[in-house]
Amino acid sequence: MRGSGRERAVRDGAPMRAAPARALSAASAGFLAISGAHLGTQLLGLKGLADLTQVLLMPLLAAALVLATASPRPRLVRLMLLGLGFSWLGDSVPRLLAGEAGFLAMLGGFLIAQCLYAAAFWPFRDRSLLRRPGLALIYLAVAGVIVVLCAPAAGTLLPAVAVYAAVIALMAVLATGLGALAGIGAAVFVLSDALIALNSFGVLTLPGHGFWVMLTYLAAQTMLILAVHRQVRASGEAPSLRG
Repeated sequence: MRGSGRERAVRDGAPMRAAPARALSAASAGFLAISGAHLGTQLLGLKGLADLTQVLLMPLLAAALVLATASPRPRLVRLMLLGLGFSWLGDSVPRLLAGEAGFLAMLGGFLIAQCLYAAAFWPFRDRSLLRRPGLALIYLAVAGVIVVLCAPAAGTLLPAVAVYAAVIALMAVLATGLGALAGIGAAVFVLSDALIALNSFGVLTLPGHGFWVMLTYLAAQTMLILAVHRQVRASGEAPSLRG
């Protein structure tokens, strides 16, 4: 007896279909609902609920990307999923540690995530601001200003902060290769991490600071994933995220 269509697709190396629209819509709706709940807990100062909802965010966003793409997934999607995984570690592990160790755990998780995002965007570098060095240097200059502002209080953490700033600046430049949506998302990611750094080293604390950090973080991750999905759709490998 011949195998099923799914088995033949795997055997013959053809991409398997992405998940049904209903499952994709459920994952997307779940991410939006938990994002809204988390932002609400940030505004209300409900730390326990904020911690609980935060650790659910990146898995839900990753699930939406998995469900929106077909197997075998392209390199771009695989690297973005790994980046979301390390973003989740950056969100979660610091809750188990205190002080400088917690900050370094967060920094380490997101440093690896930014490296993975940069690697994912690297094939699109010829369409990015790397071709316009004058504009690309603006990103590096912004990163440099943030490092200088944090330097007086950073102490032994300064080298780690400087490395992270350089890597996220590179990621933001490379993201422009996927178009305006990814470029804006990456720039908002820089803003979100800048808010964390400026608060951590006593430079700037906004009213409701955690809310603004998470709002920009969630907006950035969402825009990057939507831009990646748009790129995959353009190659004919994924359905619409709108179901």
